[in-house]
Amino acid sequence: MPSSAPTKFILPDLVSDCPFQPHVSRHRKQVTTETKKWLFQGDNLVGKIRDRYHGLNCGLLAAMVYPTAAYPQLRVCNDFLTYLFHLDNLSDDMDNHGTMTTADVVMNSLYHPEIHQSPRIAKMTRDYWKRLVSTASLGVQQRFMETLDFFFQSVTEQANDRQEGAIPDLESYIALRRDTSGCKTSFVLIEYSNNLDIPDEVMEHPLIRSLGEAANDLVTWSNDIFSYNVEQSKGDTHNMIPVIMNHHSLDLQPAVDLVGQLCQQSIDRFMNDRAQLPSWGPEIDRQVQIYVTGLEDWMVGSLHWSFESERYFGKGGREVKQSRMVNLLPKHI
Repeated sequence: MPSSAPTKFILPDLVSDCPFQPHVSRHRKQVTTETKKWLFQGDNLVGKIRDRYHGLNCGLLAAMVYPTAAYPQLRVCNDFLTYLFHLDNLSDDMDNHGTMTTADVVMNSLYHPEIHQSPRIAKMTRDYWKRLVSTASLGVQQRFMETLDFFFQSVTEQANDRQEGAIPDLESYIALRRDTSGCKTSFVLIEYSNNLDIPDEVMEHPLIRSLGEAANDLVTWSNDIFSYNVEQSKGDTHNMIPVIMNHHSLDLQPAVDLVGQLCQQSIDRFMNDRAQLPSWGPEIDRQVQIYVTGLEDWMVGSLHWSFESERYFGKGGREVKQSRMVNLLPKHI
């Protein structure tokens, strides 16, 4: 064991490891402006909370992970991602009862949009859902609702762990994190944003599912590395680094390095799966290619965005991207 607690750690070079090229939608500035108007309606988010959303730079994330979307679809995607961060910020301060109540409000707004509910989160849900269903295929609508339901179930489980101070085992954590990330629903929006109508049996093919898991794992585990500093300062252990430290009895830097290796393995899995995709005929193959490219955009876009947002490294993201050195924040539990 080290004689003293670490004060810094080095990030793995995930940006260089990722073989895909980032792209940015030309609609970035417009969606950023319009989504903020939508989020800030009613002046319910003010002061430091509002500043946090400006620093989040979610419009850039949407523009990088859905770079080919037309403006109306990109606007819905950016509204949803911003809303997802809003839910994440709300759930950080909730117990499992609070997350279950929020889940009920949101899912009821999707399944029964005609029934009026007054909470602001219900109005936001109904608003983006009305716009999404106007062009989304029935398969996309169903997958959206199912994966968002999984998201809330997993966030409730995460809240239970937080209340009990429990660190899950690695296998349980990986399965849970694939849902708490929100990636599954965000990947459904790849279909929506590109006006795809891929048959259910193709979306459920083992290789398509495996590609989604590999992309989810890279986005999620890299996010655990980038968000670790802020989370450790709050005593939050729903992160792969403390799970690995606990599971393998490792110190901080070896645990970070191991998560970095797992990220590289997820890229390798993705490349192997992509090379083995079968053919479903010209039209479905065309749509599948667009979907797979969308997963690549998510993988590379989320990596680059993490250093442009203030969510993980404050205003020092670009400097951290160059040096890969992270100075640990003091704990304020």
